[in-house]
Amino acid sequence: MGSERPFRFAVQTTTATSADEWRTLARRVEDLGYSTLFLADHYIGPGPVSSRTLLRPQHLAPIAAMAAAAAWTSTLRIGCRVFCIDYHVPAALAKEAATIDLLSDGRLEFGISKLEEVVALVKAHRSGEPIDVKGAHVSVTGYTGLPLPVQRPRPRILIGGSKKRVLSLAAREADIVSLANVGWHPLNDAGLTPMQEAQHRFATVREAAGARLPELELESSPYLVAVTDDVDGTLVRWSTALRDALPEAGPEVLRNHPNVMAGSPAEIGDRLHERRETTGVNYITVPRRQIDAFAPVVAELSGR
Repeated sequence: MGSERPFRFAVQTTTATSADEWRTLARRVEDLGYSTLFLADHYIGPGPVSSRTLLRPQHLAPIAAMAAAAAWTSTLRIGCRVFCIDYHVPAALAKEAATIDLLSDGRLEFGISKLEEVVALVKAHRSGEPIDVKGAHVSVTGYTGLPLPVQRPRPRILIGGSKKRVLSLAAREADIVSLANVGWHPLNDAGLTPMQEAQHRFATVREAAGARLPELELESSPYLVAVTDDVDGTLVRWSTALRDALPEAGPEVLRNHPNVMAGSPAEIGDRLHERRETTGVNYITVPRRQIDAFAPVVAELSGR
């Protein structure tokens, strides 16, 4: 799996306080060689929820921000990691996504969480055939979806999750399987370390995908990233800073955690090759604050 899928890199951010800031950021991400700019679908402002979940306040709603970023760039792919269906009318979201793909000349990556019925609707909306999807959560019939997307047969679908049911659905139906962040306990309820849990999730995808496996990309995000020559010191600083929210995330837990990446560009490259072999991940999304420092890794590994 690892050697069959070349590396790609994305940036995820939800923060901009002006059009100029968002325009500059989108063009900077493109110029540095990243494949994709992702937003998220959270509705979180400053306060206790942000502090408790470690999710940064989200300034931008994804659909409008994706459309603007696409308009201001020429090769950068755009997406949302991931759309939460409970916030949207599924048929309306399918049309919004198809429109963004059309107006971006085929640069949309459509990330989605929840529900087999919604995936079926999205695929039907982009087929050019009459839609007839009826289920417990989605009931849509009597029209043909417009506009047709530029990407054929449709934009790539990204489905994210951590449990067997969602990962198995993603392995069967998606083009990109996003592995949700692993917990920070030294051992989870199943007695697995964080890295073993990531490998377990990959095994679930591999089993469910069967012959589709070589066609899939596996995506994941290192939550903590530092390009540094002082790995030990960095791990200690992170552990200290996270002590209140994540008291079990000591330096040694962080060192081998699948959502942590610290080292020189060469060390990070070696670690990414290793993780591609053991967890299948070839598509890496980095936080906005690290885009410049991480750029040498992107330049070295993209497409390899």
